[in-house]
Amino acid sequence: MMYCLLASVQARCAGWATAVCVTAAATSLASAAAIAAPVGPAGERPAAMVQRPASSVLLGAASVGNRTVVVGERGIVMVSDDGGGQWRQVALPTSVTLTAVRFADARHVVAVGHGGTVLVSDDAGDSWTRRLDGKRLAQLALEEAQRKGDPARIRDAERLVGEGPDKPFLDVLVWDAKRFLAVGAFGIAFATEDGGQSWTSWTDRLPNPKALHLYVARGSGETVLLAGEQGLMMRSSDRGQSFQALASPYQGSWFTGEIMGQDIVLAGLRGNIWSSGDGGQKWLQIANQRPASITASLPIHNAVLLANQAGRVLRLQGGDLKELDAPPQAPLTGLVASGDHLMVLGVAGIQRLEGRAK
Repeated sequence: MMYCLLASVQARCAGWATAVCVTAAATSLASAAAIAAPVGPAGERPAAMVQRPASSVLLGAASVGNRTVVVGERGIVMVSDDGGGQWRQVALPTSVTLTAVRFADARHVVAVGHGGTVLVSDDAGDSWTRRLDGKRLAQLALEEAQRKGDPARIRDAERLVGEGPDKPFLDVLVWDAKRFLAVGAFGIAFATEDGGQSWTSWTDRLPNPKALHLYVARGSGETVLLAGEQGLMMRSSDRGQSFQALASPYQGSWFTGEIMGQDIVLAGLRGNIWSSGDGGQKWLQIANQRPASITASLPIHNAVLLANQAGRVLRLQGGDLKELDAPPQAPLTGLVASGDHLMVLGVAGIQRLEGRAK
């Protein structure tokens, strides 16, 4: 069975960026033995409950305290309260592939994915409510363009309506239980101030004239960092009210990154890793001997962990890059830590990773 994985942090499906097709014969779909679900559009049918959800293709994870939430293909959402020792799949009102998940606090969680989907939970991931989908997203974009009377924006919004709910969100930045920003393919960016009851398009305030894909949304205080396709980088110092383009040191795609005050790390295609200590004005390339695309990152213990498509986890600290002393995994799409446990996720599911940096 072939799974087409994006060469990106989310490793979505081919068509949104350079795709790398990875053979995962008889992995999640074959081994999961999904219980039959109603036939219909993925966005409108509930996710099937499967026998081995922890072996499915998984794309995003987050944790607070002892609770870890993981999301992936076909609307699979799992929770664990023991550092990944035991997993429990939870019901979901949609079966679209989910690409990212973030905690706002110990109770509130936000997940995003294909079909312009945004889901929220107020019980730490045990149950979920859909707050946005592609149809509503397109209609909101059209209504806003019509209010502003911008012919170009109206044409773009009418195209969104005509194409249907096919645009995925690829990352989400969560400030608190009420305020979050979802970004994705073709530069779509929608924000809410009331937990998803209402939405505002931020697309027109972004310096992204080519409508390049957005893969990375990170925040630190009032600063917002967005990055994506073809070296696209932008920064806001007023929590997204305005954005300024950053000169990119690299013209390939950024698939993941972290911002910690004035310190920024961005990574992506062909193993490129760049860091900045002044908010993105000057950049330093981090030497990396492995050219595999970097797909995920995780700040931990004054360092940043990075996962790549070669199944390796790297530790970046003070400009020094080392591999964790652990066997290579299947292509990775995410990293998450809970207590003393570090877990990796990807095409082979999720597992604890033992080992220390060399």
